[in-house]
Amino acid sequence: MAICRVRSLLALSKSKTKFVFSVFQLSTFCRFSSSNAPSLLERVGFVGLGNMGSRMANNLIKAGYKVAIHDMNYEVMKMFSDKGVLTKKSPFEVAETSDVVITMLPSSTHVLDVYTEPNGLLHGGSLLRPWLFIDSSTIDPQTSRKLSVAVSSCALKENKDYWENPVMLDAPVSGGVLAAEAGTLTFMVGGSEEAYLAAKPLFLSMGKNTIYCGGAGNGSVAKICNNLAMAVSMLGVSEAFALGQSLGISTSTLTKIFNSSSARCWSSDTYNPVPGVMDGVPSSRNYEGGFASKLMAKDLNLAAASAKEVGLKCPLTSQAEDIFMELCKEGHGTKDFSCVFRHYYYGKDEL
Repeated sequence: MAICRVRSLLALSKSKTKFVFSVFQLSTFCRFSSSNAPSLLERVGFVGLGNMGSRMANNLIKAGYKVAIHDMNYEVMKMFSDKGVLTKKSPFEVAETSDVVITMLPSSTHVLDVYTEPNGLLHGGSLLRPWLFIDSSTIDPQTSRKLSVAVSSCALKENKDYWENPVMLDAPVSGGVLAAEAGTLTFMVGGSEEAYLAAKPLFLSMGKNTIYCGGAGNGSVAKICNNLAMAVSMLGVSEAFALGQSLGISTSTLTKIFNSSSARCWSSDTYNPVPGVMDGVPSSRNYEGGFASKLMAKDLNLAAASAKEVGLKCPLTSQAEDIFMELCKEGHGTKDFSCVFRHYYYGKDEL
């Protein structure tokens, strides 16, 4: 019955629910202090140990947290088990041993399954052990908001300080695999501000920047908007470089002009898509590593769907999505998204 109640909440996709979070009085809020942190955050569950999640979990372990993990990949589980990390057979078993559970999964569907399927995180129904759930997956804001309602409708098996009900934060990240490895990710966090402040030590064990974005789902909003801007910027820079080459100017010269003029941006001065212009970026290694084109296509699809839901015209979003989907169909889905310069615009290497 409890799972049915959770699923009924998730089905309200068209409702325009206002998410109102109570604001604690200062005297109440000040009850949280560093002395309470160990009991609130000591046991951390982690579900989803792919390229990003495995590195994030490793940084939590290095920081001294007691981590329990679960993943569908047996080899990954064994790798952690061999290092003495507690492994569990299901998300529910992870939840039963954790104060906080972090998920890092490929899509909205995966997140919903991990939370609501049998042996999922919410399998306990109305009584849950973790007081905080953090989803760092890149998913649509609507799913983040529906899950937040589902989580907050439950109760805790044991009260944790002044937390009487579990809470959820959507906290997608920016920085990619290298930043996950180095512990320099940026977290964009939506949900209760009190929960965000309480969880900040966790975020800073995996990253160097945390930005509070507002209510539930706003972290997911920030992420898809950031990636939309990044995609359109890369397309614009790649198109300009390809045009410049066709008209007879070297990309190195054009890059110097961009980076000292109004066209300067991350895609030109930090992540240049033209092979031979910049070292240490995917374009310098045949577009290996970095942020896969198929992931960019997925994120643009999330942006397009969200725009459609609110009735906003986003022609650049639609065109960018079409371009990256075409790259994927042509077999370049695992290449870094900057490969659009070579495989869509047919730009040339800088010799």
